[in-house]
Amino acid sequence: MLRTLPQTRDQSLIYRLAGIAVFTILTILASRVTIEIGVVPFTLQPLAVLLSGMVLGGRDGFLSQLAYVGLIALGAPLDARGLGAAALVGPTAGYLIGFVFAAGVAGYLVERGAARVWQRWLAGVAGIVVIYAFGLVILKLNTGMDWGAAWNAGVTPFIAPDLVKALIAAALTESGRALLMRGSIQ
Repeated sequence: MLRTLPQTRDQSLIYRLAGIAVFTILTILASRVTIEIGVVPFTLQPLAVLLSGMVLGGRDGFLSQLAYVGLIALGAPLDARGLGAAALVGPTAGYLIGFVFAAGVAGYLVERGAARVWQRWLAGVAGIVVIYAFGLVILKLNTGMDWGAAWNAGVTPFIAPDLVKALIAAALTESGRALLMRGSIQ
């Protein structure tokens, strides 16, 4: 069974905020691992997004990604291409928005009984589907591509790597929670 982060009156808010900040920073760092392959770049961000939900839980994973997107909306050049707020009106805006909901969905599913790695992997796959759903629609709308072209540009090249990222996130969830719990006990 997954460990939950300790909930004490004195420290729970502090540790929750610290966890949210850590995963916001991890998502920023993951955006720096970028390979330009077309309209949508390959990044490690989905790994950080899924981990945020799986480790922090649905609510705080959602908040960590909301903080990330909020910083971009304020103009910080923290997206993969360093565009700042312009990234939220471009062809990849849907992926960024999808990160927020993907972390929430993956975290919610893990909280509801994903005790085994394969169950957490399925929760991660659900999170990836959320990212694709938001990303594909906005990509199509912003580029004028037909659905097939948008799928080929924004989903097809990422399916296999994202399934692996979901597996890595699923495998690291317990360790991530244990690390956060160790820090909150001291």
